[in-house]
Amino acid sequence: MGQVVNLRRARKSAAKAKARAEADANAARFGLSAQERRQQAKAARHLDLHRRETEDG
Repeated sequence: MGQVVNLRRARKSAAKAKARAEADANAARFGLSAQERRQQAKAARHLDLHRRETEDG
């Protein structure tokens, strides 16, 4: 005889696995790698350092 399985728990587990896989796929498609985030932060700092202050603000 097979092992007894709680169907509610099995459905929740399957749903969590599917959501995790979808989230990983979206992160890979739309997210930035750590190196890309560092490069963008460095570029923003570089621009801020060269910004001219005017009387208008």
